Amino acid sequence: MGKFNNTGKRGMPALNTSSLPDLIFTLLFFFMMVTTMREVSLRVEFKVPQATELEKLDKKSLVTFIYVGKPLQEYRQKMGAESRIQLNDQFAEVAEIQDFIIAERASMSEADQPQMTVSLKIDKDTKMGIVTDIKNALRQAYALKINYSSSLED
Repeated sequence: MGKFNNTGKRGMPALNTSSLPDLIFTLLFFFMMVTTMREVSLRVEFKVPQATELEKLDKKSLVTFIYVGKPLQEYRQKMGAESRIQLNDQFAEVAEIQDFIIAERASMSEADQPQMTVSLKIDKDTKMGIVTDIKNALRQAYALKINYSSSLED
């Protein structure tokens, strides 16, 4: 008859972790695909006007945004309640638009520079004088492809 030895207790076998890197990279890839990174933190509030016809832009990487609206509540003490221009993360004046467009164009490849589009995201209550000044500054910077952002009518 065989002798049973109880002195050496067996433990749980080790967990097989060979597929763990595959799972981690799959999750990483998923989050990289569905996450959008906000490039600009808005300092102005705006409600875009309604439109009857809209056209979607082809390449968003070729679009440069100029935001115009009333400063957020936290900036109103310093900036006032009138509409202000925001370029990237900074408040700006109309005179700074030319330099901004030149810098944005320089950051693009030479082949993409002619297709650069400037998208104006302007509050619907903004006075037309600011919009005209912005358009004149864009004309002087040879940024002739202008897009007005709006939302579809309900």
